[in-house]
Amino acid sequence: MTSTFTATDASRGIRHRRPRRSVAPVLVPAVIWAGVAGVLALWWSDTSSVVGPAEWITGAGRITGLLAGYGCAILLLLMARLPLLAHTVGTDRLARWHAWGGRCTISLVLAHTLLIIWGYSLTSHTNVVGQTSTLVLHYPDMLKGTIGFLLFLATGVLSARAARRRMSYETWHYLHFATYLAVFLAFGHQLSDGADFVGNRPAQIAWYTLYVGVAALVAWYRFVLPVRRGMRHRLRVAAVHPEAPGVVSVHLTGEHLDELGGVPGQFLRWRFLTRELWWTANPYSLSAPAHPRHLRITVKSAGGHSAALARLRPGTRVWAEGPYGGFTARRRTVPKVLLLAGGVGITPLRALFETLPGQVTLVYRARHAEDLALRGELDAIAARRQATVHYVTGGTAGYSSSLTARGLSDLVPDLAAHDVYLCGPPGMARTATEALRRAGVPARRIHHESFEF
Repeated sequence: MTSTFTATDASRGIRHRRPRRSVAPVLVPAVIWAGVAGVLALWWSDTSSVVGPAEWITGAGRITGLLAGYGCAILLLLMARLPLLAHTVGTDRLARWHAWGGRCTISLVLAHTLLIIWGYSLTSHTNVVGQTSTLVLHYPDMLKGTIGFLLFLATGVLSARAARRRMSYETWHYLHFATYLAVFLAFGHQLSDGADFVGNRPAQIAWYTLYVGVAALVAWYRFVLPVRRGMRHRLRVAAVHPEAPGVVSVHLTGEHLDELGGVPGQFLRWRFLTRELWWTANPYSLSAPAHPRHLRITVKSAGGHSAALARLRPGTRVWAEGPYGGFTARRRTVPKVLLLAGGVGITPLRALFETLPGQVTLVYRARHAEDLALRGELDAIAARRQATVHYVTGGTAGYSSSLTARGLSDLVPDLAAHDVYLCGPPGMARTATEALRRAGVPARRIHHESFEF
């Protein structure tokens, strides 16, 4: 069933300015690949000739080891939560790059280990088992490197989808911290045993600069800054209000909140300092534009952490990390915008609905009418800015006729001329993206951000 709230006058009070498109999504991969070229150049400059199977295999082991070491630094950098990257590239895109890079890096680590053992055993005319024992027990820092290698493999296994589905996000998140220890243990091995670093002072300085720089960024943005902001802003829960079945809004007050710099569409990682929640920080979007004295998030019960928010008491201390995400007005490229929400995905779109300039249409999909959270606010915003809201209920998100190319085109005339901001459950997002593409919306104008980290 579809219901519509519409007003026909021109939008007032919100000026349209054509945003500048960020070059970061193209520039960042280019810089990373330039680093890969630099790593390969290091191997090339330090290799005079390669003769025979043993040298070819050992050379392949050196290359994969160098690339694995470089990959470790890049993986940490992508997840260092740098505001510049989070706001321009987008946190979900960074997470996808990190996941892809993680698979590549673990494969490189495994290939490096096997190739070096094989190549050295051919050179020394020993068996693989004996050569492995010699490398681990008699080469400097190799025992620590072996422990780091095993930790990398364990992290890879835990990050596989089959394993992820069997554990909570919080458990996986903390187990993932083992990668920090793995990188630390492997770093000494790289400089002590890497043929391209031994006696090569410029290469050693470059490697130290890379790793120390990344370590400083990780320490500042993931550990020091959250503590500093927690003490500075003194956030507390002001109230918790139900919005729909299983959905609550958490209102927060604090000091100097304008310094956080959060804009509509972004999220923060919230750490509620209660006995059951203090140990984890989960991402929730701002469901209203930020105010210098108060903030609001709206959360659906989908697990232990989110369900516990309904029981928060006023006065509970809160630490907030962020803001993060590039799901903002900066992504808009044309005056007409469609906001397409599914379920609790309405939270960032509600803030964008209030503030995005230009002609804005909101389509809000939920299973039942009572699941339409914040409906009163959405109607009030639509009336104030003379916009249109379509509420679509009934059936299941994956098979709703409204999430087809024809259904969306019926709701939104000249759909192909719109930018689309899409937020909802993964299945709904995939279905809607396919429908939008069939309706003629260019992929570059479909903006989607998820929390599937």
